[in-house]
Parts: sequence; C-alpha cells; structure tokens
Amino acid sequence: MAVPQNRTTKSKRNMRRAHDSLVAANPNECPNCGELKRPHHVCPSCGHYDSREVVSMAREVDLDEDAA
Repeated sequence: MAVPQNRTTKSKRNMRRAHDSLVAANPNECPNCGELKRPHHVCPSCGHYDSREVVSMAREVDLDEDAA
C-alpha cells in the first residue's frame, strides 16, 4: 500500500494547489445589442452570433387584465 513516508508540509501542499484557483469570467460586448455575453456564444438577450441572428427571440406580449 502507498503510505507517505513523511508528512507533507503546508508549503508543499499549498504550492501544489497554486493552480486550482477559479478564474474570473471574460465577458465580451455583443456587437448587435451591446449587452455582455460569453465569448464564442450566442447572445442571450438578442440571439445574435457573429453579426447574424441565430436564435429568434420571443417578443414580450402585454396582456390586458380585461382579456385574461
């Protein structure tokens, strides 16, 4: 069985974990609507990717209380 011969020091343990930290997001601005979006992804607010509409977004419909 693999049993460590010596105790791992705090310094060695923390140096090993130096690359485990989280990286902050890198948002880009959508060229169509100006909202922030993830790079190489379709814009969630307008549905455009690379200056063309890929996903048609549903328009908001205002329902009157009388009609409902």
